[in-house]
Amino acid sequence: MGAARRTGSTMTPFSHALQRARDHAPFLARALDRRPDLAQLLEQGQIDAALNHSADGRSDDIGVALRRERLGLSLVVAIADLAGAWDLGQVTGALSAFADRALDAAIGAAIRRRVPDAENTGFSGIALGKQGAGELNYSSDIDPILLFDPDALPRRDRDDPADAAQMVARRIVEILSTITADGYVFRVDLRLRPQSEVTPLALSFDAAITHYESSALAWERAAFIRARAASGDIARGQAFLDTIRPFVWRRSLDFGAIAEIGRLTTRIRDHYAGGQAVGPGYDLKRGRGGIREVEFFAQTHQLIHGGRNPSLRLRGTRATLDALAAAGIIATADADTLGDGYDRLRTLEHRLQMVADQQTHSLPHDRDALDNVARLDGLRDGAALVAELADISEAVGTRFDALIAAWAPRGAVAVTERPLAQELAELGFAEPEALGARIEAWNNGRFRALRSEAAREAFARIRGPLLRALAAAPDRNRALVRWEQLIEQLPSAINIFRLLEARPALFDVVMRILAHAPTLADALARRADLLDALIDRSAFDLPGSVPAITTRLARTERGDDYQCLLDAVRRRVGEMRFALGVQLIEQANGARDIAAALSRVAEATIGVLAAATEAEFAATYGTVPGSRLVILGLGRLGGGALTHASDLDLVFLFSGDFAQESDGARPLGATLYYARLVQRVSVALSIQTAAGALYDVDTRLRPSGTQGPIAVSLDSFARYQTHEAWTWEHMALCRARPVYGSDDDRAALCAIIDRVLHTPRDPQVLRADVLKMRGEMARHKPPKGPLDVKLARGGLVDAEFIVHYLQLRECTAFDPDAGLALTALANAGLLPHAVRDSHDLLARLLVVVRLVAPDGAYPPPASRGTVAAACGARDWDSLLAAIAAARCTIAAAWQTVFDEPLEISSHDTCPG
Repeated sequence: MGAARRTGSTMTPFSHALQRARDHAPFLARALDRRPDLAQLLEQGQIDAALNHSADGRSDDIGVALRRERLGLSLVVAIADLAGAWDLGQVTGALSAFADRALDAAIGAAIRRRVPDAENTGFSGIALGKQGAGELNYSSDIDPILLFDPDALPRRDRDDPADAAQMVARRIVEILSTITADGYVFRVDLRLRPQSEVTPLALSFDAAITHYESSALAWERAAFIRARAASGDIARGQAFLDTIRPFVWRRSLDFGAIAEIGRLTTRIRDHYAGGQAVGPGYDLKRGRGGIREVEFFAQTHQLIHGGRNPSLRLRGTRATLDALAAAGIIATADADTLGDGYDRLRTLEHRLQMVADQQTHSLPHDRDALDNVARLDGLRDGAALVAELADISEAVGTRFDALIAAWAPRGAVAVTERPLAQELAELGFAEPEALGARIEAWNNGRFRALRSEAAREAFARIRGPLLRALAAAPDRNRALVRWEQLIEQLPSAINIFRLLEARPALFDVVMRILAHAPTLADALARRADLLDALIDRSAFDLPGSVPAITTRLARTERGDDYQCLLDAVRRRVGEMRFALGVQLIEQANGARDIAAALSRVAEATIGVLAAATEAEFAATYGTVPGSRLVILGLGRLGGGALTHASDLDLVFLFSGDFAQESDGARPLGATLYYARLVQRVSVALSIQTAAGALYDVDTRLRPSGTQGPIAVSLDSFARYQTHEAWTWEHMALCRARPVYGSDDDRAALCAIIDRVLHTPRDPQVLRADVLKMRGEMARHKPPKGPLDVKLARGGLVDAEFIVHYLQLRECTAFDPDAGLALTALANAGLLPHAVRDSHDLLARLLVVVRLVAPDGAYPPPASRGTVAAACGARDWDSLLAAIAAARCTIAAAWQTVFDEPLEISSHDTCPG
């Protein structure tokens, strides 16, 4: 960078870098004198060759060899940096890689000191901080945690495993840290280990796991964001990190950890008050707008979002900022500003450390010394350096201050002189005295979640906003009752209180959920962490394509097993379905778009769980050669229009020869193989776990219904549909589509369905079958309430019977999407276009009603405007009129198509 600033010089970038090193960095000047071989290679710009020669290889003593290699590496890295040949990532990467090698070599040497020729096993170095992130400073200490396995650590027979581990740890520190004539390798700081004041230098894996699972502090969680199994027995180290991953990446927000970041920043700023202002003495690491604040900015967002979004679980600061921007969590401009500032601050930090190989982060107070650092970097003088830092500090500090202000807890709660009853009266509540007593009882042992002092304090912070939100709720009483139900079912409410404190706008959303959407309110009472997802910018975006959702659902990590995947899928699907419900209530997206999105989520879920179950099953039973599982979706899933209450109508099939046998350790015939596999897939889709349930699976539409096998071959399916199936089964095929299987098998299944649907039929027999089926359904499944527009006469079922009858009679307009099928029939002159519009209104209403009034009854008056708006109506009365008109339109079409009247209930009046 510095070389690029120099103008009018004939020197090469490397010559210029070497000159600046000699003139302004005594440590580098001495290194050049000690390693003229490297100086010559660097003068020629041969960085790779210089790196290969950085270790002179003249000593068998590991300590001496590492010290000499460190000197050579420091020289090569510095000149490559000063010449602008390496960027920051290459610099810190090379330093971090050497730290890993040095720690590994020290572990091996320490073990072999007691047990010659022993393998480097049973003892792991977990790198934290900048070493863990691969961002080590030019002159830095390392902060490993040393862990051992008592059963695997090589030791003498008479050695106690714990004593042997301590001897290894002390020897590691001695090898790396002792200052000799050759200098040192790394300063080793072991104070980040659990309870460092009282614990030995090396802990057993079991002891460390117990600590992190039970008594670790908030700052330790943040520290492990950048943890990496770096040296020694890396496999065991990685297994340890896999085990404690739930401690680091929590599914729900941990405001204690987030608040700790804010408190830690305040303490750092207070302690290093002299280094806060940009100028001589400014602390690049701890000062306002410095390195630490960029790192904390990234880590705080990781703590908030990383539990739900594994793509944010990165160690590097710059990579994390870019990932946060890609996820839409922070603005791209902020990521670029912070990232560029971070890179520059780290580069200048290296310049400070190159001067004398000291772990310093503060600008010199002496003017000449400050000018010296600036000129090492290639700047004109110290004033230019300070001016540049002032701009960076302000840009970083402003963004970090805003983050802490948004997430850190507020100050002490102000005590109001007004009695609660008076406050409630001023907000317009009826019977404020009684309501005040009811609210006071919340804090007096009524709710488990409010029995701790911390919970009551957190509640006190949100009581005012809560009461104002309740006062503004469309149905105060309903919202209040559901709020109490929510708190009553929570084991702890601190996090939800703190989330609402930090995000006041969420109050209104929560109140609308409680007032309008009992389905969502019940889900929230079961899983309060569902609110966490609403803090993301993407919360009100529709999920993407099925492949995109599949990728999101299928994310697994090292150490995850089949059960982990089941739980993860349940959590993620629950979050997506909840968010889609909130979008509907908030009118962020239309009902048809929500229904299509719910269908994509279900299809992706089927794909992920079916594939995982197949793999799990094959581990024991193998696979059936030339055969694969195929899943057919029918009903609302087939039509791509699920509601929040929809079950999944599935038919399980398999390709290939049913007479085949699987090739596993426990072979099964194909029919039995798929029967057992399908049972497991169904369980995976429907069983209740700690993370909740997914879907009800309905397989009654399979060949021969409940009396038939749960899975049949494609050939058997084709024979059944051609020769044995009833008319209603062919009607069901009109809304069928493959939702799982290979491309070839999906195509084969579609071809079977197409042949069946295009088979000519006797119109009179078809008509009689359709009318008989609808009559039986009307007798056995009457509508649940006035808004059950699915089963009510003139409703969705009648519209779909009309569509399927015409499709089968005319052998045309086959599309599983009912709306598209209606359009095609209208374009063919078989139905009025008004039927499509009527069906569309009722379909949208069904999606809303399943969420707002799942019993089919009219919703409470305060919720009726929400229902009307979601259906595109001006108000509730307009919606009722539109529903009546739609049902009459469908009834008229029924009369025309079947030459038979369709009875609409007496309170529905058809226009004209």
